[in-house]
Amino acid sequence: MTETASGSARAAQRKGAKGMKIERVFSTEGVHPYDELTWERRDVVQTNWKTGETVFEQKGVEFPDSWSLNASTIVTTKYFRGAVGTDVREWSLKQLIDRVVKTYRKGGEDNDYFASVADAEIFEHELTWLLVHQYFSFNSPVWFNVGTPSPQQVSACFILSVDDSMDSILNWYKEEGFIFKGGSGAGLNLSRIRSSKELLSSGGTASGPVSFMRGADASAGTIKSGGATRRAAKMVVLDVDHPDIEEFVETKAREEDKIRALRDAGFDMDLGGRDITSVQYQNANNSVRVTDEFMRAVEEGTDFGLRARGTGEVIETVDARELFRKISKAAWECADPGLQYDDTINDWHTNPETGRITASNPCSEYMSLDNSSCNLASLNLMKFLKDDDTFDADLFAQAVEVIITAMDISICFADFPTESIGATTRDYRQLGIGYANLGALLMAMGLGYDSDGGRAMAATITSLMTGVSYRRSAELAAVVGPYAGYARNAEAHKRVMRKHQAANDAVRTLHISDEKVHKLAAKAWADVVKLGEKNGFRNAQASVLAPTGTIGFMMDCDTTGIEPDFSLVKFKKLVGGGSMQIVNQTIPRALRKLGYQEEQVEAIVEYIAEHGHVIDAPGLKTEHYEIFDTAMGARSLAPMGHVRMMAACQPFLSGAISKTVNLPETATVEEIEDVYMQSWKLGLKATAIYRDNCKVGQPLSDGGGKAKKDAKDAADAAEAAAEVKTVVVERPVRKRLPKSRPSRTTSFTVGGAEGYMTAGSYPDDGLGEVFLKLGKQGSTLAGVMDAFSMAISISLQYGVPLETYVSKFVNMKFEPAGLTDDPDVRMSQSIMDYVFRRLALDYLPFETRSAMGIYSADERQRQLETGSYEPIEEVAVDQGSVGEETAHLAEPATSAPSVEAASVKEAPRGAHTSAELMEAITGTAVDSPLCFTCGTKMRPAGSCYVCEGCGSTSGCS
Repeated sequence: MTETASGSARAAQRKGAKGMKIERVFSTEGVHPYDELTWERRDVVQTNWKTGETVFEQKGVEFPDSWSLNASTIVTTKYFRGAVGTDVREWSLKQLIDRVVKTYRKGGEDNDYFASVADAEIFEHELTWLLVHQYFSFNSPVWFNVGTPSPQQVSACFILSVDDSMDSILNWYKEEGFIFKGGSGAGLNLSRIRSSKELLSSGGTASGPVSFMRGADASAGTIKSGGATRRAAKMVVLDVDHPDIEEFVETKAREEDKIRALRDAGFDMDLGGRDITSVQYQNANNSVRVTDEFMRAVEEGTDFGLRARGTGEVIETVDARELFRKISKAAWECADPGLQYDDTINDWHTNPETGRITASNPCSEYMSLDNSSCNLASLNLMKFLKDDDTFDADLFAQAVEVIITAMDISICFADFPTESIGATTRDYRQLGIGYANLGALLMAMGLGYDSDGGRAMAATITSLMTGVSYRRSAELAAVVGPYAGYARNAEAHKRVMRKHQAANDAVRTLHISDEKVHKLAAKAWADVVKLGEKNGFRNAQASVLAPTGTIGFMMDCDTTGIEPDFSLVKFKKLVGGGSMQIVNQTIPRALRKLGYQEEQVEAIVEYIAEHGHVIDAPGLKTEHYEIFDTAMGARSLAPMGHVRMMAACQPFLSGAISKTVNLPETATVEEIEDVYMQSWKLGLKATAIYRDNCKVGQPLSDGGGKAKKDAKDAADAAEAAAEVKTVVVERPVRKRLPKSRPSRTTSFTVGGAEGYMTAGSYPDDGLGEVFLKLGKQGSTLAGVMDAFSMAISISLQYGVPLETYVSKFVNMKFEPAGLTDDPDVRMSQSIMDYVFRRLALDYLPFETRSAMGIYSADERQRQLETGSYEPIEEVAVDQGSVGEETAHLAEPATSAPSVEAASVKEAPRGAHTSAELMEAITGTAVDSPLCFTCGTKMRPAGSCYVCEGCGSTSGCS
């Protein structure tokens, strides 16, 4: 296929095409992009959060001084090639960018993309400038592979196919395994496989697709455990009219029940635990492919036919509304399955004459032909925000032209995991340009994420991006020829371009800024239709919206993909190690844009730093609250706010959107049904949901067998107390400490703040006083801490149990926070959080603090090695006594459980994601997990979590 593509290029040249003239926009003639920046040397050191052992070290790496420590750490550890400590190891960002950009330039020159050598040089400088200034990034495989001796793999997204034969099914296992081995993910549709309700040619009954999913899931789990840095990412799709659809819908929900039962029976169901391998289907995202016919049947409450795979005849009829309910209930229970809307997807398909779109990549943004792939790149939208807080649409469009040209060139020299994928990709040349930082951009512009203005801005930017991409694709077709499959699909492709243009015409702008973007987008789409009619198109697809996890951190983005801001307070990595929480720096800019004076801005930012939200912030107008709504927190976005934003952008994307609609734990099955139904009506191509706490072992979830027993003990105690007729009131008596008593002094550091704690105890054991020293004597902080220490000490002497204070103050959040110098408590959310964790470890028995999820480093290590936190000599102790010993601490069953009490439940044995295991082994209830590698709080990216400190990911499952 490479010869065919090159032949097309030469044919275009023979017809008079002279190659592309490249305009210099970003770089400066006569000045190399590197020379415009100030460069500095940094040391990148990463330590194991459990042991403190150095796991990565490279000193003297070179980066621009404008790049954050996070960005330079991620690039150094993830993308620099060559063995660490050898002369061949890359040590400068210049080497990395040159390795990639020079390969792209050579690919363009070899395939006649440029009109002259001078144009090739301008292209090189423009691409270099955009990368080194963090205006965009290619997807990770480009940084891993391009310009190295490794295969030149540039694609991150793959779609496979499987037919109804054992040869095809076994080939599926093989191809998927090779893709997983390379660190990528794949998706496919299993609907061609006969159902378990159909006969084989031999007369027996077919196994059905769900049975074959077990083998693929085991393969993915094995390859993952063979050394991959994240869970294997895969997507499994089944059509809604497949006779095995109900079995498919309920697979993961039933496995979730199994996890709960095994956990309560004492099995080790943690991620990587000894017994978790008995649970199936955990390595894939599941989606049901629904049709308009089915969704209308749901609306009307009519029956729906399930069809045999071979003949297409209806072999079973089901109630459509009941099946839809089962889909939504399963998603309510375990977040799977999601929905993909088949008719909508294929109505926007540019290549229907070649075949239907039946599946997607693991995160659902790439949707195209079977056995195909897509390489991605994402722009940093905040880089195009001008000083007057308007969006620079002209500059954005010019950046898109350079990036699309580079992405298409990469297909000329790229390698692929299978011959069929390579052939399809070279014939159709699917691209996936997208963006990150939308949430931050809208906030900086003073636009709410869930507002008409926010949606109009996002829609016009997306329209402009895709319109300019297809315009450049048509211009490339004039130079190097249209994609090989264009001729047979020309009319369909042009029809979809007109659909995009019509959608752009339907946008109603609200501000001067989005009006200007919209006009440029309209001009771009008019050019697309005109040039496409004349030249055809170089690319079958142009755009998607991907999660942009690791590359988002490489670009120093505040938000990923199309996501809103996650929270108003973020973690920032500090020089020399550690991290601290800071208020999102987009907030002051947004406040100034809204007209607040500097002293008002300072007061509001200080309030947000303390409270984490804007409710009742001094001087902030209530009509401005929506601008600061986030995915998490006191003013979290409503689920339909996420859906409406996706619906605004979807008509301007070739593919789809990687995004999960978050719902609170209290959400009902009916609300999930509404999200799925409205997503279909609003024209989305795919929807996934996640209800808080629907997974076993998630933070603040049911603590399992022991927690249930403790709750029963408390209820029994309350019932017994209710039977007492006479109430005896006793006044507490203070038990003072003797003049001479044993004490322990601990020095500590929390988020860079140093302090000392002295704890005195009674001679017969038991904590009796605590004194804390922070700051200079006479300072406000020192005075407050002295008063607090006295209050706690007197309360302890009056008999208030230490565990009561631990339950109240553990997980309290305020600054300073972050890494500590205590190996038993590596991360702390405040000084109070640290102090009472340390006191619990020093003075509470194992059984009591275990129920609160507080363990020492040795105990956490023991759990990872043996599956149990308990000391060897205590394993055989009857656990029933624990409830009796602690029953008197519980409040009556008639009282509502407090948030504080809920937050210190026993670390769950059923954890099965990185977030849940981190919760279990650190004992910290957090709104997102801590990284396994470095201990830093992670950030959601699509359906994954990505570490802000080192770039590690949790995978897409």
